[in-house]
Amino acid sequence: MKDKPVHLAAALRYEEEKDNAPVVVASGKGEVARKIVEAAQKAGVPTYSDAGLAAVLASLDVGSEIPLELYEAVARVLVFVWQLDHKYGGEHGERP
Repeated sequence: MKDKPVHLAAALRYEEEKDNAPVVVASGKGEVARKIVEAAQKAGVPTYSDAGLAAVLASLDVGSEIPLELYEAVARVLVFVWQLDHKYGGEHGERP
């Protein structure tokens, strides 16, 4: 089975004790987007597919916090990651 092509990707970081809101740490399109997803997968970081959200996040500057208007959409992503962490028993690198 062939993977779907990745056209846009963005990576977020959220450290409760450090960040006021999730921060864009990488974004890109085409080959750069594919490499972002590939790096996440190799590191055991879950990926979440939402083309509309990716487009908005990719338009933000790397290093910037997400704007208030994106809190709800990004919260859905964080809940997805949280559920995977609990389902598979811990930190991203511990997943099978």
